[in-house]
Amino acid sequence: MTDIHDLLGPYQSDLTDAEIETLAVRAGQYRTQEHEHSEAIFPSSSYVFKSAAEAQATFRGELEGNVYSRYTNPTVRTFEERLAAMEGGEAGAATASGMAAILSVVLAHLKAGDHVICSQSVFGSTINLFEKYLRKFGIDIDYADPVNTADWKAKSRAETRLFFLESPSNPVMEVADLEAIAAVAKDVGALFAVDNCFCTPAIQRPLDFGADLVIHSATKFIDGQGRCLGGAVVGSKELIEPVVGVLRTAGPTMSPFNAWVFTKGLETLSIRMKAHTENCAVVAEWLSQHPKVARVNFCGLASHPQKALIDKQQRLAGGVLSFEVEGGKDAAWQVIDSTRMISITANLGDTKTTITHPATTTHGRITEEERLAAGISQGLIRVAVGLENPQDVIKDLARGLDAL
Repeated sequence: MTDIHDLLGPYQSDLTDAEIETLAVRAGQYRTQEHEHSEAIFPSSSYVFKSAAEAQATFRGELEGNVYSRYTNPTVRTFEERLAAMEGGEAGAATASGMAAILSVVLAHLKAGDHVICSQSVFGSTINLFEKYLRKFGIDIDYADPVNTADWKAKSRAETRLFFLESPSNPVMEVADLEAIAAVAKDVGALFAVDNCFCTPAIQRPLDFGADLVIHSATKFIDGQGRCLGGAVVGSKELIEPVVGVLRTAGPTMSPFNAWVFTKGLETLSIRMKAHTENCAVVAEWLSQHPKVARVNFCGLASHPQKALIDKQQRLAGGVLSFEVEGGKDAAWQVIDSTRMISITANLGDTKTTITHPATTTHGRITEEERLAAGISQGLIRVAVGLENPQDVIKDLARGLDAL
């Protein structure tokens, strides 16, 4: 069988035992006959075959090659291979968004009658996907406390096929014991999927702690500049192959241009995550001393109740924090509306600092009961600290906080 990389050109870096920073720059790159230094973009919807027989063999999978950009594209493949290498996985599948990545995993690996255990502290759209759509097709869902491993075991049953969580959680920064929950999932015969959006492989690699699948919203830190939508799933070839089948059939596919943007984003991911973490730590320490702030949620604070676990699982604390002010929504909105530099938007992972009120944006479509179970009060504010000088971020937050 012809190898797809032979079709693209002779170049491939020797990345044996390479560190993650090197993988971020070199993995997945295969030069064409033009010998380009930067990765090429292939904005083509389809591909030409030498003969009808070659077309048939390629469509059947007997000959490896590009078939149709809904599920095979050289630019997208570069991003998939690079991210998979950084996560320590065998294969990756790129999707149109982070939510499309979750949906593709569900469609690939679940069926009517199956049972899912999901963390009670996840992105609001994830809960909506599970509640409004999975249940319609006969899939049952229970929610577990991400920091209480025994809760996952207690809610498992014979039909349980998937454990799903974020760590750290959005937006209160709860950290799950990945190794312990992975062991429970294995015992009950369930796949364990981790949304690694907040950390990225530059900070945390869930597969190293027993996860089966890693899910990303590449829209966030992987892009890093708020330009494109995209998602990805990484895992073993055996588990990714059915996901690719969903992409081939249903088409929630990443565009070549977006894949190129994300690939270039990966090249600077490690140094950006270090800078995000350093800036976020400065802001978090200042907030923790402010008299109008009731509590601060940030993985880099010595007061974090799971600091030992964070030190075990994460290389860095990350670039997102949340904090709570007394006075509920009115006080939180006053702080947000008083900013003059920080971007009021629900996106995160940008070079520009962003601020949002989770109870009315990212988690606005779930019930108040579900929000409270996830630790999301009306006084909670989430900040994703960018690459500005952190003192300028502090000055902007102080406008509203000092006036409360």
